[in-house]
Amino acid sequence: MSAIFLGALDQTIVAVSMPAISAQFADVELLAWVISGYMVAMTIATPIYGKLGDLFGRRRMILIGMGLFTVASLFCGLAQSMEQLVLARILQGIGAGGMVSVSQAIIGDVVPPRERGKYQGYFSSMYAAASVAGPVLGGLMTEYLSWRWVFWLNLPLGLGAWLFIRRTLAGLRTPQRQARIDYLGTVLLIVGLGAVLLAITDVGQGQAWHSSPVIAQFASGVLALAVFAWHERRTAEPILPPRLFADRSAVLCWVTIFFTSFQAISMSALAPLRFQSVTGGGADSAALFLLPLAFGLPIGAFFGGRHTARSGRFKPVILSGALLVPVGVLGMAFTPISNLWLSCLFMLLTGIACGLQFPTSLVGAQNAAEPKDIGVSTSTTNLFRSLGGAMGVALMSALLLALLGAEPAQGLSEAGRGNLLLQSLAAANAPAGGGRAQLAGVFQELFWISAGLSLLGLAAALAMPDRLLRGRT
Repeated sequence: MSAIFLGALDQTIVAVSMPAISAQFADVELLAWVISGYMVAMTIATPIYGKLGDLFGRRRMILIGMGLFTVASLFCGLAQSMEQLVLARILQGIGAGGMVSVSQAIIGDVVPPRERGKYQGYFSSMYAAASVAGPVLGGLMTEYLSWRWVFWLNLPLGLGAWLFIRRTLAGLRTPQRQARIDYLGTVLLIVGLGAVLLAITDVGQGQAWHSSPVIAQFASGVLALAVFAWHERRTAEPILPPRLFADRSAVLCWVTIFFTSFQAISMSALAPLRFQSVTGGGADSAALFLLPLAFGLPIGAFFGGRHTARSGRFKPVILSGALLVPVGVLGMAFTPISNLWLSCLFMLLTGIACGLQFPTSLVGAQNAAEPKDIGVSTSTTNLFRSLGGAMGVALMSALLLALLGAEPAQGLSEAGRGNLLLQSLAAANAPAGGGRAQLAGVFQELFWISAGLSLLGLAAALAMPDRLLRGRT
């Protein structure tokens, strides 16, 4: 859980430090990549760590991931330019990919499927704790110490976790089979996912989807992934075994977690932005406004995991969450931001709905895998979760920019519309009176679209087989 917390914390704690980082380095163009570089690297590294964990043992891989994460945190704190900081963040993301995916796979090694829901619920609570603690710690450290302490905080935490894991996992089983690494598949996966994610990130930051760089990135990424899929069917030790995708239950669990992450991550970005833009409130008020969504995630994960462990079935919990997501998002769309209590209630409902699905989808995917494929099945689940979050933020950001361009709010500058990542600009540029009413209408349309997209996740949950989990009865 310490590995999960550290990996998730670094996705949230840095955001509030970005204005201070930009002011020190006087560089706005690369600022977005302080966060995007971390998430892209983490997403790409996740499936690779999963396969390497199956081949070389998960204790070794989680120690490598946490060690790289901790050393990269030191480099982040010592960075003397924006370029150095972005490179260090990419290294940090590579380490975090191992921490998150391997730690969840370890649960698959030591806990039977029927009991895993409870433990995955504990992991989800770490994500929620990080989303709450991150902005608060980041704000305090940036205000009273320096933005560099946001990264140096990881040094004692990472070292302590590394020593604890090294001692407690000493008896974890190590694979006895001869390791054969698919080097070509690894390169193709890195190139394919990297190009697609870079294109998605560029679109989310305001680049036109039909621009030449975006089209070139998408085309090269899709081509590399197509060659990767062809290659994986012919190699002896594939990174992502095609047999995993032959199981309908596992594939539908991955589709479900993709759309669940799409909603959870995009709402985590849009809800505070909506609050700041429409009310003119500051970043501190927006962070408090986000708390119901963050608290809902562990509540849903806890009760979903407990019910799954008792009943031995994961579909009812996933389906319940998938039914509640469009209700919660539509409720946020129709509730004016001035009605804080009702808005918070629907945000809490959305968080609970997503929390019901996150750990249970992972348990369902692990249940469909053979014991030798637990690591790669877990990392594939985390890959779809990361892809859903990245695509959710990028697509909804691009739609927001398109809606603002089609119906521009009076007095809102191009900077306020075009730079979605710097949310403080949205509050600073937010117009008064009728302009804010227009913005409220734009966000309402955006939430309608989001609710419609959530129906795709509901369709996947409805089509999912109702299987019994292996393990104790």
